[in-house]
Amino acid sequence: MTHATERLAAILDENHHGRAVGVYSICSANRFVLQAGILQARRDDSLLLIESTSNQVNQFGGYTGQTPAQFVEFVREIALAMDFPARKIVFGGDHLGPNVWRKENPASAMEKAAELVRACVLAGYTKIHLDASMRLAGDPGDSSDPLAEEIVSERAAELCRAAEGAHAQLAAGSPPPLYVIGTEVPIPGGELSNAKAPEITTVKNASRTSEMAKRVFEARGLESAWERVVAMVVQPGVEFGDAKAFPYQPERTRELSNLVGRGWRGVYEAHSTDYQSPQALQEMVRDHFAILKVGPWLTFAFREAVFALAAMEEEWLGGRKNVALSQVRECLEEAMLAHPEHWQGYYHGDEAQLRFARKYSLSDRSRYYWPQPNVDAALRRLIQNLMSYPPPVSLVSQFLPNQTAGAQVGAVSTNPVDLIHSKILEVIEHYASACGVSLPNHSRAAD
Repeated sequence: MTHATERLAAILDENHHGRAVGVYSICSANRFVLQAGILQARRDDSLLLIESTSNQVNQFGGYTGQTPAQFVEFVREIALAMDFPARKIVFGGDHLGPNVWRKENPASAMEKAAELVRACVLAGYTKIHLDASMRLAGDPGDSSDPLAEEIVSERAAELCRAAEGAHAQLAAGSPPPLYVIGTEVPIPGGELSNAKAPEITTVKNASRTSEMAKRVFEARGLESAWERVVAMVVQPGVEFGDAKAFPYQPERTRELSNLVGRGWRGVYEAHSTDYQSPQALQEMVRDHFAILKVGPWLTFAFREAVFALAAMEEEWLGGRKNVALSQVRECLEEAMLAHPEHWQGYYHGDEAQLRFARKYSLSDRSRYYWPQPNVDAALRRLIQNLMSYPPPVSLVSQFLPNQTAGAQVGAVSTNPVDLIHSKILEVIEHYASACGVSLPNHSRAAD
């Protein structure tokens, strides 16, 4: 039986050889997003690639409070409840390296980074993005300059060795890790400003990254691991900021795309593809950006659905004396004000602008706050209220109009959880179609 990791490698190889197929990567720990991803993968009979970042999930818990083993168990429990085979899930680690510990000296930071990589592989992660590009305390040179490529490659190889050692401890037949190198994107969780589109990775820089990494890997006896380097992170000029997304322009990446097969043995991984048009996503896959990462757009859609449900709740149940409204929007705002560390430094402007951004920014920093106990309790109350008193289709039409057609014919129920899933699936379907695993306008029925 083919493991999903082997299928992932095969898809990327097909793309390398010119077939317009790819894989989308769901970068989220949101339960509803993961459930929607499973629904899509089940309909398409496809693999499901789920990734966590080094600051989201690590050996100390990260901001989710989960270690790699706990995150894998969390996802697998959701999959089991939805009757989705765990063997079809690929777990990936994004920006695995010393980013979380960049204020520490290199020895300390890299020791913790290596332990993170080991923990991921032992937990069952089989797609490993090796990212040691960030400066650490005491690194040579000007702090504003990029870290020397030689140091980046040496540290990436060190992390790769840790991954290979961890894989050797797994049961015989466990699929070996696939590796991704490169990092010409913002740091984990970061987004660009709204000022201008990012610079596209040059062929010179991409070639230097791959050549240097190959040389260092082979010098360290990691030839077998180098054969499993399947992708390189490059900047295709797509990014999003607080209020603007920069669209993909294929004519600007032509030289970089042509490098595949003429100097680069793998494909490209594109980060921050959120809010791109369906056509742009298809063009990216065609141009060898075969791994499309998406995260904030999914939780943005989740937040849209929750706010729509809260509006329905108020209209439908606000006058009933026996019903306590959830006040989920107010609870979310209170949590963000009480713990501003996840959005301060990302949102700018006066108080009115900040208040607006906390709710509606494309970067969706509110995604960090849904697990907080008070916010989670309010969301549960919202769902329970609308399950106890199902809203009429006329109200669904007012606040979730795209779901109305499905609700009218029974393809989408007015169950609030189904409506949330349906809203998130609107986004995931763009990616499934672009990657060649789903037909456009796929039914959004909640299976």
